[in-house]
Amino acid sequence: MTTSEPDGVFVWVWLPGAVDPVVAGRIDAVGEAIMFNYGRSYLDRPDAIPLYLPELPLRRGRIRPGDGLAVAGCIRDAGPDGWGQRVILARRAGQLDVTSDTGELGLITYLIESGSDRVGALDFQMDSDSYVPRLGSASLAEMHTAADKLQAGEELSPDLSMALLRGTSIGGARPKVLLEDGDRQLIAKLSSATDPYPVVKAEAVGMELARRVGLDAARTEVTTCLGRDVLLVERFDRTAVRGQRRLLVSALTMLGLDEMMGRYATYHDLADLIRQRFTSPGETLRELFARIVFNICVGNTDDHARNHAAFWDGHALALAPAYDLCPQLRSGTEVNQAMAIGRDGQRTSRLSVCRNAAEVYLLSRAEAEAIIDQQVTIIGDQWADAADAARLTTQERRQLWQRQILNPFIHEEL
Repeated sequence: MTTSEPDGVFVWVWLPGAVDPVVAGRIDAVGEAIMFNYGRSYLDRPDAIPLYLPELPLRRGRIRPGDGLAVAGCIRDAGPDGWGQRVILARRAGQLDVTSDTGELGLITYLIESGSDRVGALDFQMDSDSYVPRLGSASLAEMHTAADKLQAGEELSPDLSMALLRGTSIGGARPKVLLEDGDRQLIAKLSSATDPYPVVKAEAVGMELARRVGLDAARTEVTTCLGRDVLLVERFDRTAVRGQRRLLVSALTMLGLDEMMGRYATYHDLADLIRQRFTSPGETLRELFARIVFNICVGNTDDHARNHAAFWDGHALALAPAYDLCPQLRSGTEVNQAMAIGRDGQRTSRLSVCRNAAEVYLLSRAEAEAIIDQQVTIIGDQWADAADAARLTTQERRQLWQRQILNPFIHEEL
């Protein structure tokens, strides 16, 4: 941590059904750990809920992070990742260069300097008496220009720096900003001049195909800005009631892990947790299995534990819609998923691995095969229509088809 880092900040939360936040407590840096302490006024509320269990039970006194963690996962989930951290670092320094290191700042600084319209239903303030949101306002074109300048290492003007503020609170490594379109609240994922393949449209076709095979996936659409592709993703952590927010936790948090321990996250451990703590566990396990199958079918190997999430209402978990379903480049024939699928530790990107792990997801072998067959058939039959919806060019279709999408490797040993 740097000397400029605040020692602590107040945590505000939107309770279920509320349109305004209340102070839940405070986080403070104590040595290498960040402790959480519920406020007395919050604990006295009849509608108070734990921010997440078992991490932060409703009780007085400081709560230390779980074993191996520096901060409670539900707090970390609300913070910025690579892109947001780089924006904040650039706002402080004026620009980025090859020596810029996001590790120069600590998590509390990133939490208090990122935008307030963050994922989920938490925010962070220096004050416990009044809530003042940190919101930037700019057009998509202005934000796209600012993102380009930041990535090129150019100095940002105060106006351009503010233009990027709202996107700092959204996780992920790629440039993105937040937009509003009437009643819709959107995440805009921006293309980059350094993209090695059409990443934005690849994700667009992945999300389109996901909905077509019957997955519960976020709504998306492709547009253009300054002649470049932009993927608009409808937010599912907001409700139709203006001002309401929904608490959200990542699978990494649910499994009690952080980024350094993320390699230990597995689908079968997540399946066990679903059986114990989720609403509608049978339906949820079937959906999770179908998502694993789909990731293999479209070549999305970036299916790590931060790319899965659940809603938390203070009592139980419910699987959130799928997101970040983006076909990835592959350097060879054989690839692996980010998390092990079966209890044998297998994560090879073959559909046979899913079929052999069916019982983990409370499915029979025949049910698993039916899900696999249905997805392969629909993806094959509707590829052209999905590619049209994602605005893929003829060359881009050739880049994706049977390289990422339905690569022959996935069928081996089936």
